[in-house]
Amino acid sequence: MAAAVVEANGLKKQEKGAGGIDGPTNPMVTPLLTDLYQFTMAYAYWKAGKHSERAVFDLYFRRNPFGGEYTVFAGLEECIRLIANFKFTEDEIAFIQASLPSSCEIGFYNYLRGLDCSDVEIHAISEGFVVFPKIPLMRVEGPVAVVQLLETPLVNLINYASLVATNAARHRFVAGKSKLLLEFGLRRAQGPDGGIGASKYCYMGGFDATSNVAAGKLFGIPLRGTHSHAFVSSFMSPDEITEKSLKSADGPNVCEDFVGLVQAWLSKLKWSKLLGGIFGETNQSELAAFASYALAFPKNFLALVDTYDVMRSSIPNFCAVALALNDLGYKALGIRLDSGDLAYQSCEARKFFQAIEKEFGVPDFGRTSITASNDLNEETLDALNKQGHEVDAFGIGTHLVTCYAQPALGVVFKLVEINNQPRIKLSEDVSKVSIPCKKRCYRLYGKEGYPLVDIMTGESEPSPKVGERILCRHPFNESKRAYVVPQRVEELMKCYWPGRSGKDREELPPINLIRERCIKQLEQMRPDHMRRLNPTPYKVSVSAKLYDFIHFLWLNEAPVGELQ
Repeated sequence: MAAAVVEANGLKKQEKGAGGIDGPTNPMVTPLLTDLYQFTMAYAYWKAGKHSERAVFDLYFRRNPFGGEYTVFAGLEECIRLIANFKFTEDEIAFIQASLPSSCEIGFYNYLRGLDCSDVEIHAISEGFVVFPKIPLMRVEGPVAVVQLLETPLVNLINYASLVATNAARHRFVAGKSKLLLEFGLRRAQGPDGGIGASKYCYMGGFDATSNVAAGKLFGIPLRGTHSHAFVSSFMSPDEITEKSLKSADGPNVCEDFVGLVQAWLSKLKWSKLLGGIFGETNQSELAAFASYALAFPKNFLALVDTYDVMRSSIPNFCAVALALNDLGYKALGIRLDSGDLAYQSCEARKFFQAIEKEFGVPDFGRTSITASNDLNEETLDALNKQGHEVDAFGIGTHLVTCYAQPALGVVFKLVEINNQPRIKLSEDVSKVSIPCKKRCYRLYGKEGYPLVDIMTGESEPSPKVGERILCRHPFNESKRAYVVPQRVEELMKCYWPGRSGKDREELPPINLIRERCIKQLEQMRPDHMRRLNPTPYKVSVSAKLYDFIHFLWLNEAPVGELQ
């Protein structure tokens, strides 16, 4: 049953589609989210009586992004949501009719009225897997006109999702496992959907939290955020704070003048043996802002410390507030650096915190968390690592969510079989030659537990066996070949939409489990495939039998020239 939209108390509510699957997260993802030529082809198929012919398409990409040698597959769930809810409304059919030439027969629009994806079958690699060029991410099988209409939305849903998940995974790899990674990109993303998608797939790719509240609600992603420079500069002096009392964290006691307690601590810091002379008079409006924020969020006090001067004002002011909170049983979360020399400032801030712990005996104050932001990317994270820093968490926005280093993945959707007849797309550019026929895909693992090679076989070929010597061939370069004796064999593609085949359908796991799968996948890759500079290409191959068939079909389909 296709999704329907009903009115309830003035709000639109979307019913579940076939298989009890919700509709796409973005309500703009409908059967109309496609290119016009998909409809013109669908009409031409219908006019020729070919619309019900059984076709098989592969969705894949040709090159890994960001100069790397791996990609994270993402977006599958949204594709299945589209397919489960694929149905044209009368308004949509009327718009299509108005958009196509008036010569198109009325029977075509009656045909569209009855279309759904009940006869479509989807096999795909599981979302969150590490994937490589040429290997089908999805195999879409069904009536050729229907599958053709799915091409553009499926490519759209996979392209950005996989690109940004890969970008997130690359940032995680450079930052290291121990660092907290926060996605702060909503304001810089390409529109609302770009912002929502980025938050979802950055989390999937290994980030820990987002500032995006809508994404937190939609997907259950942990939320993080503090205040901006505007909050700090909006205060003029501590006299503006009228409600100064704060109840202690672990009892009924109340500090009637929290601001006075903060100022007393600032005076102690100024005259301390370890800190004396490091700073003079701090900015009192900033002190007021920090104290006010702490009064509002005593359990979640994290301060932005670069509005005026990091070391001569912000850090002492933060510490005075944090120590006042400590007196009342609270623990400040930390600071955020957003400009300047992040490596130097983080190291100096750490020294300041450690000096306070040593002089005043405040447990763990030296380990107060330091977050850094300010237009970070892979290169700046790598540079910080080489310089040495004391940053515990990174807030990353623009370069992450816009995929600034590479704006598109280049996913393609190619016909590989129709009516059980393999088809091939040829090109003078060998990288654009498609691999024909319905295929099965396997990952072969070596004795050290790392993946060695992905291999494609014809659907009817026997599966590779553990301990069996297998000839793996480059699809197009006859000299590139190797024997592999796998210690483990993993079939990559599973049935996520069975259509009328009667096959069991793989369930769509929640995002936290996909995230865990992604992290596990990345950890089991060989380090030289993962490194930023000059990574080793991962091998993608075909079986000897499929290799021979590709080249037989290539020669059979390529026109023969004639010289005179």
